[in-house]
Amino acid sequence: MSLRSFFRLFLHVQMLPILESGEETLVGGQAVMEGVMMRAPHSYCVAVRKPTGEIVTEEMPVSRVSDKHKFFKWPVLRGLGVLGQAMSLGMKALRFSANAVLEEGKESKEAKPEISSWMMTAQVIFSVVFFLALYKLIPLKLTFFLGNWFPAINATDFQGQILFNLVDGIIRLAIFVGFLYGISRAKDIKRVFEYHGAEHKVVFNFESGQPVNVENAQKFVTFHPRCGTSFMFVIMLISMVVYMFIPVHTFAAKMAIRVVLLPVIAGFSYELIRFAAKRRGSFLATLAAPGLWTQRITTQPPSDEQAAVAIRALDGAMALENQQGGELVIA
Repeated sequence: MSLRSFFRLFLHVQMLPILESGEETLVGGQAVMEGVMMRAPHSYCVAVRKPTGEIVTEEMPVSRVSDKHKFFKWPVLRGLGVLGQAMSLGMKALRFSANAVLEEGKESKEAKPEISSWMMTAQVIFSVVFFLALYKLIPLKLTFFLGNWFPAINATDFQGQILFNLVDGIIRLAIFVGFLYGISRAKDIKRVFEYHGAEHKVVFNFESGQPVNVENAQKFVTFHPRCGTSFMFVIMLISMVVYMFIPVHTFAAKMAIRVVLLPVIAGFSYELIRFAAKRRGSFLATLAAPGLWTQRITTQPPSDEQAAVAIRALDGAMALENQQGGELVIA
C-alpha cells in the first residue's frame, strides 16, 4: 500500500464514528470510499462505484446484538452494543470499498493487492491513539498550559473545576470542528461527505414512505438527527459537564478519567440522540442541534450518481431483510 493510500484509509477509519448512523430497529448507513453502506435490523449491504463506473455490492445477514445478549437491551448498555456492532460493520464496509477503489483506476491483468485484516487492525490502533491524543491529551495539555497564565483555571475548588473543564471542552470542540473543516478541503474527503449526504437523503426518502428513487431522494436535506457527527458533538458536550463533577486535579488523574469514562458517556450520548431523533421538538433535541449544524461540514449535496449508489445499498439491504422476514420500525 502506498503512503498516500495509507493516509487516505486512515482518514476514513478516523471518521467512522462521524459518518456512521443507525439503530437496531431502524434503517441507517455510513459513507465509505466511493460508496455507501446501508444497514437494516437483520441485514447489511455496501455498494461502491469502482473507477470503471461499475457498482459492486457486498451483502450479508447480521444479527442484533440485543438478540444475542439480553443486557444490551438496557438503556446506556444498548448504545454500547449498537455502536460496537456499527463500528465492526463499518470496518468491513470500509475494507470492501477500499479494495474496490484503491486501484486508482489503473487497468492491469495482474491481481490487485487487497487490504488485509492486519492492515485494518493497524489502522484501528493508529486511529484510536490519534483520537485519544487529539481529543483528550492535547486539550488537557493546553488547558493546563493556560492555567499558568490564568491561575483561576487550575484552582482546586469547585468553581475552578467548572472553569477548567469548560475551557478544556471548548478547546476540544474547536479542535473537532477545525479538524473536520480542514480535512473537508481535501478532494477525496469532500467526495466522502457527498456520499454521506446521499446516505442521509436516501434514509429520509425511505422514512417518508415515498417511493425511493433519485428524484425523490434529492428533495430531502442532508442533515439527519441520527448521525455520527451529531453523536460526537453530543459526547463532547456531555463529557464537559460530567468532568466538572469529578474532583481530580492532577494531569494523570484527569487523563485517566477521560479514557475510563468514555464508554459510559458514549452510552448516555446515544440515549440522548435516540430520544432527540424521535422527539424533534423537545428540549433534548435542542441540545443536540449543534451536531446538526456541524453536519454542514460533514454532509454535502450529492450528485444523482452518488444518490443512485446509496439507493442500491438500501435496496440490497432491504431485499435481504425481506428474505429473512425482518421487522422494521419507521421513525
